[in-house]
Amino acid sequence: MLFMVLNTDKADTGSLREDTRPPHVEYLKSMGEKLRLAGPWLAEDNQTAIGSLWIVEAADKAAAEALAQADPFAQAGLFESTTVFPWRRALGAGIDSY
Repeated sequence: MLFMVLNTDKADTGSLREDTRPPHVEYLKSMGEKLRLAGPWLAEDNQTAIGSLWIVEAADKAAAEALAQADPFAQAGLFESTTVFPWRRALGAGIDSY
């Protein structure tokens, strides 16, 4: 089952995000095929990361939440909030029908 993980950064944590990025990226890479998509969402300047979005495959919501909690960004206290939703791919490249 797919889940969307939406993380919102705490205010004024740009340096924490930058310092913690290398272990965060390694963690995401370690997920292998469980991680379907990941990337930061940006402030209006189109440069400053203010959160992140993942699409992950997990057995259930608790497993997806555990993946999110194990992220080095989460461990470092970067996020103001993390929300996990079930997600279904409906449209986009490689999908024949809705």
